[in-house]
Amino acid sequence: MGEDPRVALVKEHVRLENGHEFPACIDTFHHARYEVVATGEVFDGPEAVDGFLEQNRKAFPDFSFAASRISAAEGGVLVEGRFTGTQRGTWRGLPPTGRGVDFPMAVLFDFEGERMVCERLYFDLNKPLQQLGVADDPNGLRGKLTIALTHPLVITKAFIRGMFSRFRRH
Repeated sequence: MGEDPRVALVKEHVRLENGHEFPACIDTFHHARYEVVATGEVFDGPEAVDGFLEQNRKAFPDFSFAASRISAAEGGVLVEGRFTGTQRGTWRGLPPTGRGVDFPMAVLFDFEGERMVCERLYFDLNKPLQQLGVADDPNGLRGKLTIALTHPLVITKAFIRGMFSRFRRH
């Protein structure tokens, strides 16, 4: 049996997006739609999707998504991979840093039959922000200090809750 036609379509879509051939990439959709779960953003329709892709290209002119696993599922195709690129332009209001990003991403392509209708992106937004130098690892010393300094009331309440829970156990 041959390759699932949905998988073949997703592979072509990824190839076109990596080649920054956005009009052809958008044409792989029956209905062009991107959903970025990490930010809650939705880009619905060819013009909105083109704007999203162009924004990424301007910010990361060398961006690429390397798929490591592609799996057909009921109603869609799941792709795991890594997004890489170097920030050379403004991204989400952040001026160019010249730094590279390399982070894991899972992408779910929704299908109606064999027609692709949505690309939904799942990733940890803190990873690229850390790599661009605008966020700290919350488990690192700087991250812990930042949390303590910017959220003293939350930290104090958590400390008090922890102390009382120790007393209740004994």
